[in-house]
Amino acid sequence: MELILRKGTGEGQSSSKASSQTARATLALREMLVKGQFRPGERIREVPLAVQLHVSRIPLHLALERLAHEGFLEARPTRGFVVQQFSTEDIYDAIELRGLLEGGAARLAAQRLRDVRELEPMQAAAREIQALVRRSKLNVDAFKRYIGLNETFHAALLDLSRSRMLRRSVEQACTLPFASPSAFLERQFISGSLQELFLIAADQHLSIVEAISIRDSLRAEMLTREHALVARRNLEDALKHQERIPGFAAAKLVAL
Repeated sequence: MELILRKGTGEGQSSSKASSQTARATLALREMLVKGQFRPGERIREVPLAVQLHVSRIPLHLALERLAHEGFLEARPTRGFVVQQFSTEDIYDAIELRGLLEGGAARLAAQRLRDVRELEPMQAAAREIQALVRRSKLNVDAFKRYIGLNETFHAALLDLSRSRMLRRSVEQACTLPFASPSAFLERQFISGSLQELFLIAADQHLSIVEAISIRDSLRAEMLTREHALVARRNLEDALKHQERIPGFAAAKLVAL
């Protein structure tokens, strides 16, 4: 009996290790793709990549399959996995899809709100964002703070929806390069047009919180869908000025 228990424990540990390797490889590969370390159309060579990432072949293959499901790679019968290229229409569609999904999350949040105190994380993030963007010019540290607060706001919105299905769908939509609410802001230069955009987004944050607090589900949904359009305007500005954005390697994945 003791031998059987030890064997079972070992199998469980082995399975957990493989799962951990797959997750680690997926995160590392996604980052490499977004940073432009692979060219569109390039075939992924699994053996050297497994060595580079310090993972076994099976977890690496599972990671590649996951990224193919997300749309970063294409699985081909004879060539293995090939790096995809995205059109601007692909990215815009992903942003619009995220807006629809987050709009649904805002509607559910307004309908399922139990206590207005549940809105405190969103409200605190929204107020600090507004204080940041009202400055005459944002420095690098302020931008990093903005990105963190923005992520907090959107994560709190999903929490309030109390929907695992919506959360999973939003995460899927955000896997495309530039589709997430805070896409590439760290690399972007500060322009007058973007400063205006941040002010608009900050006001939208507060309006979304207000709509949810008074249980106006329709207004909360419409405001959140409109808010997602900020990401599209952000992308348009970045692609137009990409030669002025240091480290904007992920633009290689977008076919202009």
